[in-house]
Amino acid sequence: MVTNEDVQRFITAIKMSSTYNFADYSERSFKRRVEKLLVDNHMDINQLSLKVAKDKNFLEKVVKDITVNTTELFRDPEMWITLKYQILPKLKKNKSIFIWHAGCSSGQEIYSMLILLSELGMFEQAKVFATDINADMLETAKKATYKYRFNLGYLDNFDKVLKENPYNFEDKKDVPYEKYFDIDKVKDTITMKQFLREKAVFRKHDLVKDGNIFYSKFDLILCRNVIIYFNNKLQNHVIELFNNSLYRDGYLILGAHESILGPIANNFDRTKGFYKKKQF
Repeated sequence: MVTNEDVQRFITAIKMSSTYNFADYSERSFKRRVEKLLVDNHMDINQLSLKVAKDKNFLEKVVKDITVNTTELFRDPEMWITLKYQILPKLKKNKSIFIWHAGCSSGQEIYSMLILLSELGMFEQAKVFATDINADMLETAKKATYKYRFNLGYLDNFDKVLKENPYNFEDKKDVPYEKYFDIDKVKDTITMKQFLREKAVFRKHDLVKDGNIFYSKFDLILCRNVIIYFNNKLQNHVIELFNNSLYRDGYLILGAHESILGPIANNFDRTKGFYKKKQF
């Protein structure tokens, strides 16, 4: 049984040995991940804390295990449909459109965005940036090769967003999968086309301490299913970062079960899970 004191001791061991600080992560969520680490590594909390303090490579592996998240193509189709018909068309008049995917994980969200931008004729004007704390996830995102059978069900999301029009059921569009990725059923792979892989700028980034590393304002920031793992203090810190990084009238998109709480919420108008930065 892992106690809260055990978790705090482990967090301190990481903080004393690196620049990572998990002090403001959600206690319950972080505790579950520590318990999994103990099982996976056949250690008790003292052994885990000691090895983290002494072995830099092991520490990096532990951080990756703690922060790994899953994603898929066009996750939450309703969000992408709103983006397609109500948000992105408002940005089309801009000479350039700056988009930041914060906590991009293995990258399917980035490629979903790039595919949608391409279908809307906005691919060339978009400047897309993607960050994650997990270097392994960034490498996966750059390579953009995923398991075909795992993602097979998510091709339905592709169809809902790109081929169908919920506002006009007679308006159906033929968007072949091979336009954007190569499927090899024998090797069980889906690989994104090269023009998609070359578009985004990937950087390692820690939302807790790194700030805006791109020295740019953004029209659109997506950070979905990340701050749910933070406590209120850290959530507010990250939302403040996004608020300062958005253009006036820029949009912030969080996960379906995430929301902005506290005074910082007054800086945004909320519509269908989209947060539009207010003009002051």
